[in-house]
Amino acid sequence: MRVSFEWIKEYFNEDLELNDVCDKLTISGTKVENVESNKIEVKNVVTGFIEEIKPHPDAEKLVVCKVNIGDEYVQIVTGAKNMKEGDIVPVALHGAVLAGGLKIKKGKLRGVESQGMMCSEEELGLCDHADGLMILKDVPIGKNIVDVLDSGEDIIEFEITSNRPDCLGVMGIAREIKAVYDVDFKNPNLEFRCSGDKNINDILKVDVQTKDCRRYSARVIENVKICDSPKFIQDRLISSGIRPINNIVDLTNYVMLEIGQPMHAFDYDLVRDSKIVVEYSSNGDKITTLDGVDRELDNSIICIKDSKGALALGGIMGGEYSKVNHNTKKIILESANFKFDVIRRASRKLNLRSESSLRFEKGIDDNLTIVALDRFCSLFEELSYGDIVNGTIDIINESYEKVNIEVTPEYINKFLGTSISKFDIIKIFKNLDMEVKEENGILIVTPPTFRRDVFIKEDLAEEIARIYGYNRIEEEDLLNALQEIGKTKKQKFIDNILNLMVSLGFSQSISYSFYSPKSFDKMNLDKDSELRNVISIRNPLGEDYSVMRTTMIPSMIEALCRNNSYSNSEACIFDIGKTYSKGRDGNILENNVLTIGMYGKKFDYFTLKGVVEALFKHIGITFMLEREGETFYHPGKSARIVLGKNILGKFGAIHPYVMKNYDTKVEFFICEIYLDKVFNLYKFDKKYKQIPKYPSVTFDLSIVVDENVLVQDIEKIIKSKSGSILESLDIFDIYRGSQIPEGKKSVSYSIIFRDIRKTLNDKEINKLIEMILNDLKLKLGAELRK
Repeated sequence: MRVSFEWIKEYFNEDLELNDVCDKLTISGTKVENVESNKIEVKNVVTGFIEEIKPHPDAEKLVVCKVNIGDEYVQIVTGAKNMKEGDIVPVALHGAVLAGGLKIKKGKLRGVESQGMMCSEEELGLCDHADGLMILKDVPIGKNIVDVLDSGEDIIEFEITSNRPDCLGVMGIAREIKAVYDVDFKNPNLEFRCSGDKNINDILKVDVQTKDCRRYSARVIENVKICDSPKFIQDRLISSGIRPINNIVDLTNYVMLEIGQPMHAFDYDLVRDSKIVVEYSSNGDKITTLDGVDRELDNSIICIKDSKGALALGGIMGGEYSKVNHNTKKIILESANFKFDVIRRASRKLNLRSESSLRFEKGIDDNLTIVALDRFCSLFEELSYGDIVNGTIDIINESYEKVNIEVTPEYINKFLGTSISKFDIIKIFKNLDMEVKEENGILIVTPPTFRRDVFIKEDLAEEIARIYGYNRIEEEDLLNALQEIGKTKKQKFIDNILNLMVSLGFSQSISYSFYSPKSFDKMNLDKDSELRNVISIRNPLGEDYSVMRTTMIPSMIEALCRNNSYSNSEACIFDIGKTYSKGRDGNILENNVLTIGMYGKKFDYFTLKGVVEALFKHIGITFMLEREGETFYHPGKSARIVLGKNILGKFGAIHPYVMKNYDTKVEFFICEIYLDKVFNLYKFDKKYKQIPKYPSVTFDLSIVVDENVLVQDIEKIIKSKSGSILESLDIFDIYRGSQIPEGKKSVSYSIIFRDIRKTLNDKEINKLIEMILNDLKLKLGAELRK
């Protein structure tokens, strides 16, 4: 926010020094970003009175002027045409420096001496282009042009944080200076008189249909005179980056910059049926805003309407139809307050930000609506622009309530490490416009409604610290002994997983923790899926980043699609991040997840299954696989990783319908492993076994089963029957062909048996194999392959 320092000084009787004010405001938390001056920078330029103009003896286009500069006369030769005898003009004397560093010296023009130069606004740096000399009126002669014009001001640019909307006005900045300097503060004049016998309720009706308009205040002004604003108002608007338009519009902007409350003026005669309606727009409504853009609205935009259509976008920008123009005779003056989140969403949806929306988005005090109306009417009457109709329409749907905060001076001093007296603490609170009562040594502090960022005692301590001065708080050494720095067990576990994935040839990918809710539709998730129970972001960057992710699969699909779009023939990447879910108690839960993704000719479902097996073998956890039913996985190429009742992860090929939604024909294979659950099962203490004394027995087993029999079911039976002597079980072949009946498959295993207590013999092994085959036949209909 840009503010004129001269404007700020009007609130104080003290002589404030620019650099000191900037330093103290910055230390107190109102950061000054930049200071610049728009004063003209010229030297040795004075006002001169043209007493005589004569033709140049040797040049038709030049004239010779005799100019009185107060204590002497100078002769100047010029080619300008717009001056006459008796005019007062700026005169650059010998040695003068003009805008852009142009230096002036006396010399001769076509044989006639010229002792300087008469100047235009362009040469003084007041504008970019001028057609002739600058003609002055009613100014003393021989005076420095900088003092005469009183042109320009020092402009301070503030960085106002989102929690301090009260500082988005000159009055708010002045309040901060009042507290920092402990000086008296002059409130702006709010007094005015109404004219005539009319009452606003007889000539205007207002109907507020939505409570998202927290307050709507309005006045009517008659016999309006449309003209240019006074120079001081125009200069201050320009300094703040606002273009002057006319006296009515300029005054609304001036009051907004001063008080911090946006305002808008409607041409009363253009408001049909003399009725204002505040409600949400309907789908398809249209409006041409003051920036000349035709906009189509939906039902999420608050509009100010009359009986026929929209007149303005509430809290954002007015409409072209009802704007104040040179024919305006009567105006409706609006000062309203809207819920900050509604304006923020509407402004972002329309891609339209204004000085008004900037303030409403941060949540300004609803009590400012009347203050702004009073200030406008006071200035309006002072400048004699028209007659103010009796009465005010003021509709309040919701108002900020004051809060009482209990705190003790002892708590504040202990919290800050200071020894500030109770008297000084109370004085700081009062300088911040806070009400203070003392009961039994406890201070009951009531912040003003424009300070909604103060609502707990820690906030009060912060207010004391910043006004007292952070630089005055003494430094103290840390009292606590330093603890040994190191990673937690979980961090070490995750690092272990990361290193393993890199050693397996994967590259790490990093994705955002939020994405668009449209991702769930692209994944074909059921409408009642738990993954749709998302945590929405209150202030998202946009719809594409509006919810916290409940699964990392959309992020991984996007990453693989991006690789594929860059013509990478294959990719194998992983991402270790967090997903977010809602707990039963309403708390937000963070879950660490490993996501693996791959595509390419040499990668398939079994490749991914091998990666999963390698990972769990590395961390020493034995798992089982079950069929997976998620809609975004291929039903025949997916599985879930389970251990007892724990689901440790899921993996498989992404469903072709999902891939079609992502507009790719490549088959993606993706795995999610829930690291928190795996960590709880992970054993950091490793146990080592003695090298076996007795030899092992290797046995190859081939059986024929129905096509729909799962390999896992076969392995369960083999393991259950083998007991403790089963050392390893590895599948080495699945065969379908002419030697196998149709609808059947042959599955072959390499089995290693070993007893740690004795040497196994053929009789024991044959008996065990017979038991396994009988159980396989009984439960799965399996036959030994001949």
